[in-house]
Amino acid sequence: MSSITGTGSVVAFPGRIPLQVGFDRLELQRILDLYGRMVAAGIWRDYAMDFGKEAANFSAFRRAAERPQARVEKRPSLRSKQGMWTLFGEAGQVLKRGHELAGILSPLERKLLKIVED
Repeated sequence: MSSITGTGSVVAFPGRIPLQVGFDRLELQRILDLYGRMVAAGIWRDYAMDFGKEAANFSAFRRAAERPQARVEKRPSLRSKQGMWTLFGEAGQVLKRGHELAGILSPLERKLLKIVED
């Protein structure tokens, strides 16, 4: 169904539509780097990834039995509109949309900042 090129990206064979959306290596590295820092800070404890025909999702949990505290969605069909990246909150509300993954992750990264007093 697909072929791996020398650059490490998966490309669908001509005339074939990919069966699922996924994260490329750099996107996943950026997301898992944030996840690791959130785990070290004691904010997150578990994660899940879902790869569908329309979108790929990364969900982060405080505990495995709860709803995800945050969910990052990649939906390539929205690339030319509002951006293919969306950050959802715990109640499913859209927190941020955009064209760049770094901008979408910034609200989560702000949680890691701590005020240091003199």
